Amino acid sequence: MIFKKQIIKGVFLITPDLHKDNRGVFRRHFCKKEFSKNGISSKIIQANISENKFKHTLRGFHYQTGKYSEGKIVSCIKGEIYDIVVDLRKESKTYMKWESVTLDSDKRNALYVPPGCANAYLTIVSNTIVHYYMSELYAPNSYQGFSYKDPEFNFMWPADVKHISQKDENLPNYLESIKQKR
Repeated sequence: MIFKKQIIKGVFLITPDLHKDNRGVFRRHFCKKEFSKNGISSKIIQANISENKFKHTLRGFHYQTGKYSEGKIVSCIKGEIYDIVVDLRKESKTYMKWESVTLDSDKRNALYVPPGCANAYLTIVSNTIVHYYMSELYAPNSYQGFSYKDPEFNFMWPADVKHISQKDENLPNYLESIKQKR
């Protein structure tokens, strides 16, 4: 596995070493030793799968705070997504900055999102399947989210959002969301 540091500290784009033969392809998707060697917590408590029927479906921005702050390993098992990570760690040099990556099933790449960062993604093709490893359980009292249209960040999405949950559509801007939680 190749771990490429991204601009935001603690975010890694992970590319697998592929082993191909006449049967197909084998790859390691997770390795505690390799993650630890790169300073990434290898604690996995939950795994989730998101099946997205339609092209241009948006999910996020979601994250958890406090003792339930979570790290995520995000992989696109089928299809392609455009994922944005936002650094929400006040002590970080990249606080309130964001960066984006494309994850797709052909590249077989993954993204590590550390605790204290939020992420959202937009599907690029129909019938996209996304897999997440989570370092914490879902804790409703710790959950927070904010709008994908937040003008504070000026996100650059590759296409217009066509499919979104009512919950995600109605999320407040980030600064409003943290005021509401106080």
